[in-house]
Amino acid sequence: MTSLTLAAAEEIIGAAHQRAQEIGKAVSVAVVDAGGFPIAIRRPDGARPLTPDIARAKAYTAAVMQRPGPMLKKWQESQPVFFAQLSQLPGAALPIMAAEGSVTIKKDGEIIGGLGIAGGTADEDQRIAEEVLKALGYELEFAAWGVTGVTGFTGGKD
Repeated sequence: MTSLTLAAAEEIIGAAHQRAQEIGKAVSVAVVDAGGFPIAIRRPDGARPLTPDIARAKAYTAAVMQRPGPMLKKWQESQPVFFAQLSQLPGAALPIMAAEGSVTIKKDGEIIGGLGIAGGTADEDQRIAEEVLKALGYELEFAAWGVTGVTGFTGGKD
């Protein structure tokens, strides 16, 4: 079983902050393990105060739901009560956020964590997450599940 190390989490965060700076954004970045437990969270100078919590909830969602946030959106829209109740479960550490900037970290076919980015627009957060994970050799393909009509996720537009 592959695990996500602190060194790998720091590499992801560093690359995300560098990419965000290139587009003039100050974003908070969170990396969690496959169980949704935090490995590292960073809020750079200039990032809004609530962004670390948002990034952590996005990362948590991507890890425990085992799919990127955008892929979960149609499922959430088709079953809003189910999704609202997920966050109320006794074992739920954080809210489930089916949102852009929430990407599952996958390596060698195994889900090893989640990445959350908050502080840019929804599209910017998602683009930063996908570009960084792709550049670092992580997989961005996920089979569809959860609701009829939802297609797989292939990590943005190529």
